[in-house]
Amino acid sequence: MPYILFGCSLFGIVASFALTYDKLQMLQNPAYVPNCNLSPILSCKSVMETPQSSVFSVPNSVYGLVAFGMLDMFSIVLMAGGAVRRWLWRQVQLGITGAMAGVAYLIFESAFRLHTICPWCFGVWLTTIAMFWAVTVRNLREGVFGYPHRRLGHHIVKRVEQCPGDLLAAGYVLVFGVLIIKFWYYWKTLL
Repeated sequence: MPYILFGCSLFGIVASFALTYDKLQMLQNPAYVPNCNLSPILSCKSVMETPQSSVFSVPNSVYGLVAFGMLDMFSIVLMAGGAVRRWLWRQVQLGITGAMAGVAYLIFESAFRLHTICPWCFGVWLTTIAMFWAVTVRNLREGVFGYPHRRLGHHIVKRVEQCPGDLLAAGYVLVFGVLIIKFWYYWKTLL
């Protein structure tokens, strides 16, 4: 699990840095075209110019730099064999659950309101889903939140603990399914 967190958060740092760099370039030169503008559908610039690309006037990518940086350091502590207290695992779960909610919102906005996909953002969505399930399954197995699920929803929690790969695959199928169906008019022109 620490290796999943390390790899995913490292990708998140790279993606966030690239997006932050492109955003700064666009602020200096409105004619700037980021390298991730690949087509009318796969376009970073069209997403960066929307209100959804920032929270409290700060670009989402800046939050990504901070959050992924913290997760990267957390994963390094885990890989080094550091003992992490239960309260910190709860905070990591809270943070990654918030990130999952943000990803779900941004997927919806990209597909149904913006009608475009930022390639870097897409990568961040996939890595966040992987980190969410890795942390959630680990915390369920270790009883980080106690064991109230032994009485309520025992079968569901047991299934989550036993088949984390299935949940990750289901999350990816859902994301890819939405994007394939929503943008099928474009994808079929590439075939």
